[in-house]
Amino acid sequence: MKFIVVGTSHYGYETTQTLLKDYPEAEIHLYERGDTMGFLSCGIQSYLEDIAPSLESLHYANEASFAKQGVHVHVQSDVIGLDPDKKEITVQTPSGKETESYDKLFLSPGAAPAELKVPGTDLDQVYYMRGPVWADKVKNRMKTAKKVVVVGAGYIGFEAAESYAAAGIDTTVIEFQDHILPTYLDKEMTDILEPVAEAHGLKVRTGEAVKEIVGENGAVSKVITDKGEYEADTVIIGLGIKPVTDWLRDSLDVDDRGFVKINEYTETSAQDVFAGGDATYIPYGPSGKAQSIALAPNARKQGIVSAKNAMKRTMKQTTTNGTSALPVFEYTIATTGINATTGKHIDKKIDSKYYVEKLKPAFRGEDSEVHMKIHFEKDSHKILGAQLVSKHDISDSINVVSVAIANNWTLEDLALADFFFQPSFDRPWHYLNVLAQQALGETYGSDQMIF
Repeated sequence: MKFIVVGTSHYGYETTQTLLKDYPEAEIHLYERGDTMGFLSCGIQSYLEDIAPSLESLHYANEASFAKQGVHVHVQSDVIGLDPDKKEITVQTPSGKETESYDKLFLSPGAAPAELKVPGTDLDQVYYMRGPVWADKVKNRMKTAKKVVVVGAGYIGFEAAESYAAAGIDTTVIEFQDHILPTYLDKEMTDILEPVAEAHGLKVRTGEAVKEIVGENGAVSKVITDKGEYEADTVIIGLGIKPVTDWLRDSLDVDDRGFVKINEYTETSAQDVFAGGDATYIPYGPSGKAQSIALAPNARKQGIVSAKNAMKRTMKQTTTNGTSALPVFEYTIATTGINATTGKHIDKKIDSKYYVEKLKPAFRGEDSEVHMKIHFEKDSHKILGAQLVSKHDISDSINVVSVAIANNWTLEDLALADFFFQPSFDRPWHYLNVLAQQALGETYGSDQMIF
């Protein structure tokens, strides 16, 4: 049995590892268009801030480690064609084109940075945040940049902006929506974070649309928006991603946005061809519909599902709630499920509750607030999403809410859920209990503490 895996990021890595365990006698070939394998784009901020010592440290596997496991590794091998009838792929290598046959094919076509469609993006010192090549360019630019404009205040853009500001570089982040991190947090939360960003030297400009990047002698000189102009010698664009799948349109069902259509078993429209990762949709728990959620755990789970279904259908994709967390200067943010922005696209009557609670008893003498917001179905009280923001690391708690969403919990379930109490860590009512209680209009003594 001959397996071919295309792409070495999260989906490709997990698929390969599962195939190795389940089919130890199989012939496994792994193709990578770049010259390095398994790059962790989610670690770029650590690299920019000198936490990760090198680009090489942002790999969880390399050519040698795969080869040691018996995998046939092909780097600098860009898969550019697929003939599902012949069960062959076409590969562009430094030596030319070649074809390779397969019994089962596992595709992670990947994605490229979404482009900013305005004049001037072809100027020198315009960068994107994606993959090792761009990461190195963005890092090296920190040595000479004086005035930086980051376009987009989602996770990708904000990580770049925070890193440059932390390095003492004059940095402005521009976001089209009316607050930063709009697909993750509601405005109550970002009203806390935006002044913090400004206090750390990061200039935040929301509700502005970039119209043009202007240059002098081929290099960036300023950014023009619908509300102003900003001097800049560097522009970093962080507007998300787009699938790299044009080469598959004649071979597989691909939608208008470029996403490869897969079923609940991660099977594509072609027999014996599976797909996963950023170029596919994921079943979204709160809505019950599939959508693009480009997070590493989703791709990892898809890789397992694909490999388990290699010979027969044995496993379906599980739903995801888009659970994530991010450090924002001295704060930690954590989100799962819908928020005010994404909830508009769900055909349900939704209500929400915002509340601020102390993490620990008063006698601990600690400043330990957590800002919380929960979204739920108005009639059934079924939980659909939540957000947490605190100076303390409350990130793991969002996993609890994600599990609650996956198991169709209501506010009533969470309000009395069994959580421990120990004054070093929390109060008699855990803050997640309190959030649900407040959403129900109940208190249960949450504002009292017996000494």
